[in-house]
Amino acid sequence: MRYSTIRRTIKEALVYRFSRPQPLRHPMQFVGPVLVVGSAPGSNRPKGFDESFSVLTVNGSQSVAKKWGIAKPDATFLQFAQVEGKNQNAVAVRRLLNGEETGILHVLRWQWDEQRLRDGLAAFHYRYDQLRLVNKYQRMALHEAVMGTRHSELDNAGKFSNGITAVLYAFNSGASAVVISGINPSSTGHDYNELGLRRLHSDMDRSILLKLHSRGAKIFTADPEVAVSTGLPLWQGTAMCGGRMSG
Repeated sequence: MRYSTIRRTIKEALVYRFSRPQPLRHPMQFVGPVLVVGSAPGSNRPKGFDESFSVLTVNGSQSVAKKWGIAKPDATFLQFAQVEGKNQNAVAVRRLLNGEETGILHVLRWQWDEQRLRDGLAAFHYRYDQLRLVNKYQRMALHEAVMGTRHSELDNAGKFSNGITAVLYAFNSGASAVVISGINPSSTGHDYNELGLRRLHSDMDRSILLKLHSRGAKIFTADPEVAVSTGLPLWQGTAMCGGRMSG
């Protein structure tokens, strides 16, 4: 291991230990199932979906949820680059979110002051009840709270996606079950554009999903293709709720 890597590893561990970051949690505990909507192609509205579900969206996936009659998610997880980015994907996300609204907006890894962020969001008329800036140490704390282990964020290969952040957030906020739709570690591309971009965190996402399942977490997919490719159980309705992950 290079000296620079060792130094960064030590720094990350020290900052994490002494800053004591709090894991992300919804202000009010979820009392039923939580639907986490991603933007992978082939997403499906969960069987029996109704008002008992809380809904979390990721980046531009709110456009998918809107097709299912969900006008305002309970929370949205937005990557910082989507606010000002010039690439085609960021432009597409802003176009989709233009004029929309969410409950709590979590913006991950924003590097500048909060007013600049608020101005950037206002530029495409995206509204929110509450704004939260989320740094890497809070994501690490969230992983530890749910999975029981500290997770380093030193390199892209070891990071998990914003969709998985939403899954962990749901469990840490009391979800009786988490149903993912449009979250497929094996897929490429997004439902809302034709760019066919490769997913950066596929292996880590798959690992966390399967580890949750193996530990008894009530984690399901609404997408038959994902059920086949990952081994996650296919959601069949709210009767599948109940029980919590063991230690």
